[in-house]
Amino acid sequence: MILGIDIGGANTKIASEDGKIVELHYIPLWKNTKLPQVLLDIAGRLKPEKAGVVITGELADCFPDKETGLSSIIDAVNNAFSDAYFLDSDGIFTKEKKRNIAAANWMASALLVGNEYEDCIFLDIGSTTTDIIPIINGIPQAARTDFERLKNSELVYSGVLRTNIAVLLKSVNLDGETCGISSELFAISADAYVVLGLISPDQYTCDTPDGAGKTIIDAKRRLARVVCADLTEIGESDLFSIANQVMEKQVQDITDALLIVAKRCGVSKVVACGLGEFLSKKAARECGFEIILLSEKYGAELSKVFPAYAVARLLRECR
Repeated sequence: MILGIDIGGANTKIASEDGKIVELHYIPLWKNTKLPQVLLDIAGRLKPEKAGVVITGELADCFPDKETGLSSIIDAVNNAFSDAYFLDSDGIFTKEKKRNIAAANWMASALLVGNEYEDCIFLDIGSTTTDIIPIINGIPQAARTDFERLKNSELVYSGVLRTNIAVLLKSVNLDGETCGISSELFAISADAYVVLGLISPDQYTCDTPDGAGKTIIDAKRRLARVVCADLTEIGESDLFSIANQVMEKQVQDITDALLIVAKRCGVSKVVACGLGEFLSKKAARECGFEIILLSEKYGAELSKVFPAYAVARLLRECR
């Protein structure tokens, strides 16, 4: 069995190349990370023949720079798995510690999607970020670093779970009146989508801003704080309005970037995956683009961990 591993700053995702194994582990690297032990546990439990690995967690602010982050994560992987290969941003597997291993999970996904769909824009909306990758003749055309991808609108730092609502919105419209936003980490995008019923509390796989629960009532309390209120001061309709305005802003930000990328590459077909497929559908519709959902081909669980599945598939094919 070949295992694919996608190690991000917040989540580590794994999938086997046959799609029968799918796991998501919330491991925030900036805390007292359990990544080395979790990787040892996975290796001991699953005993893969080989592991294909993509890394984005090197940017976590527990590391002074990306080189240190990469080195730490690569060491943890090699300590757990006897035969691990790291995919770099050129789509090449290596066992060496190389700078261009950084932030290459999108390359794994885009290469697999390119093999199957050739000309398209790959759209992956996850817990924290959105990847918008142009693919021409099966070859990903994006910039090779997150810094450059942010400049090119190929990376939007907005996701379904961990995005601070105070970053998305500067004000909200409530019953025709404009209300300012508190610039605190009172609520995140996950709270909006739990209230709207677009994700379940079980899919709220990150810490809550206040350390409280992940139920609908907990999420409503956090949304109320965004406008300096509690549930005695604000009604259901206003809470749903705030949540909907969060979604509208995320869709608009993603749509704006998607249109820029589409104009540059001349492609209007979107292939989407991730927990945020529901946002992808809305953004593609705003653009008037065709959209293919990878959840319909591979299932919802694989769609959520697609880079891990893709790197396992790619390793099987080249090894």
